[in-house]
Amino acid sequence: MTSDDCHTIIGDIEKFDEKKTELVEPSDEIEYPEGGVTAWLALLGSFLAQFTSFGYLNSFGVYEDYYVRTYLPNYTASQISWIGSTQLFIVLSMSMLSGRAFDAGYFYHVIIAGSLLFSFSLFMLSLTQPGQFAPIFLAHGIANSIAIGLIYTPSLAVVSQYFRRRRAWTMGISAAGSAVGGTLHPIMLNQLFHNGENGFKIGTRASAGMNLCVLLIAVLLMKPRWPPKKQDNNLLTNVKVFLREPAYVFTGLGTAPALLGMYFPLTFLQLYAVKRGINPQLAFYSLAILNGSSAFGRIIPNLVVHKFGNLNVLIVCVMSSVIMIFSMLAVNSTAGIVIFCVIYGFLVGAYVGLLGPLFANLAKNQSEIGARIGICFAFTGIGGLVGNPIAGALLSSSYDWWKAILFAGLAVSLAAASFTTARHFLSKERGTMIV
Repeated sequence: MTSDDCHTIIGDIEKFDEKKTELVEPSDEIEYPEGGVTAWLALLGSFLAQFTSFGYLNSFGVYEDYYVRTYLPNYTASQISWIGSTQLFIVLSMSMLSGRAFDAGYFYHVIIAGSLLFSFSLFMLSLTQPGQFAPIFLAHGIANSIAIGLIYTPSLAVVSQYFRRRRAWTMGISAAGSAVGGTLHPIMLNQLFHNGENGFKIGTRASAGMNLCVLLIAVLLMKPRWPPKKQDNNLLTNVKVFLREPAYVFTGLGTAPALLGMYFPLTFLQLYAVKRGINPQLAFYSLAILNGSSAFGRIIPNLVVHKFGNLNVLIVCVMSSVIMIFSMLAVNSTAGIVIFCVIYGFLVGAYVGLLGPLFANLAKNQSEIGARIGICFAFTGIGGLVGNPIAGALLSSSYDWWKAILFAGLAVSLAAASFTTARHFLSKERGTMIV
């Protein structure tokens, strides 16, 4: 979700204000602050939470490369990629649970629990020994994923309580936090992992401490605005209602193959660059360049969706991603890697940044946005779970890159077709091509 990982609006959710000021019930007529000190601080806190949570998830390519070549040399790239794919699946699947917990008024409970577990899981990862796949999978693939899942959705939801007119733009800024994290975390991890015999342990522990500090600051900055929402509809009722809408169904169906293929470059790019003979120093910065470019992708397209339509812009970005994935076959130079990282990073960032506002646009009223995103993300997680292991199996020990690239490109092509079908139904329903 990408990510890449996975990005991203849960609107109009209610939560108790800790102050003794009068609280208002959210509705379609409510006035949003659209600014103010509390609102901007909440946005900054959300940015920091995304920097730590999904930003760290977007850095898994560093771990994939280090595990394959150094830490888990007796395991194949496909086996190791199950760690990252499990992370995607758990994080996205937990969006329903953490989102409903946020709705019920447990914002601080889930954010603080996620922050502590995040640091603890990385510390436990640092205690593992080379060749120990099971402990690494439990600490990295399971515990760390649960922590990110607890942080991800509530930290996005809190921003939507302050902005409506500026929602797409502010949510893009919040989502850009994961891109900035995906830029800085790989640089830090690569520098520490390859710095002596205990580099992995030192790097992971340093990362645990730094991220805990950032998360604690984020918790202090974010403040929910509304009281808990009454849970009138259960999950099954929501699913039955949403499945009657073709535009929502085909949009949801498109997210699974999109994640199935889009995260292939994010996971394997650093390994790809090394195996292609690219300068190792540049290869270590490839993920940082890609994620840095994605920060612009999460913000800039959201500035034009009001003119061209959210779904229209998203389809263009997904189709362009297909072209870029297939172009990996021709990338075998330093300049080629840099150009690929910049363009593909922007496109993946655009996809993540546009997806959340798209579901908000499909919602019939403000109170169902969270449910729509949560249900879709749970389905999307299936693509994240199996995508990289399949690509890794196609890659095999002989590194047949063309097979994995072909698989990823075809998967994203299927996503583009599904989104285009959703556009047909939505434009027909609303009587306009700007959707």
